[in-house]
Amino acid sequence: MQKEFPGAKCALEHETPHQLLVSTILSAQCTDARVNMVTPSLFKKYKTVKDFTTANQNELEKEIYSTGFYKNKAKAIIASSKVLLEIFKGKIPQTVEELTSLPGVGRKTANVVLGTVFNIATGIVVDTHVSRLSQRLGLTKQKNAEKIEQDLMKIVPQKHWILFSHWLILHGRKTCDARKPKCSVCVLNDVCPSASKFLYMVEESRIQAVTSKTNVREFLTT
Repeated sequence: MQKEFPGAKCALEHETPHQLLVSTILSAQCTDARVNMVTPSLFKKYKTVKDFTTANQNELEKEIYSTGFYKNKAKAIIASSKVLLEIFKGKIPQTVEELTSLPGVGRKTANVVLGTVFNIATGIVVDTHVSRLSQRLGLTKQKNAEKIEQDLMKIVPQKHWILFSHWLILHGRKTCDARKPKCSVCVLNDVCPSASKFLYMVEESRIQAVTSKTNVREFLTT
């Protein structure tokens, strides 16, 4: 993975720690690409933590509508900004415990911010790509994100915790598609327990297709 994706990094575009926090909240059940389409105008209007604390929730909901779950996200962004301003003097805290004390901030969001902004490896970010690929690779049998993270933390060296999720996310987008994984060209197919299964399915489908065409041809010529 390190050789495959040497420039791996967080896909959410941001200039400040708080912008990344807001972007990560918006990314729940939404693609990074969609979030990156919404945030430029958002951050142009709301430049500071204080700006978000005074935001009109109805207006903010309209501005982030396309990211989905906009009501809960707008509420979380405003509420977390208020706590940041009141308790942490507008600065992003640097521990999981403090970050997850913010409204709407879970362990995944905390890991994203700590790893990307402060290079602090407190855990492994588990999103849909990481969840799916870690199961396919046989690294976990769990389905709950926090349990998956615990399994991964036991086997992935801590020095790779921050980049590990980026590698799997990029690999999921490039090669390990949810429906049609490209196992024949996958750099992990020699260690992935799912590769042989998918390759067998592809070969079986090819044989069935060839057999079907042959049968039709024979039928038409008789």
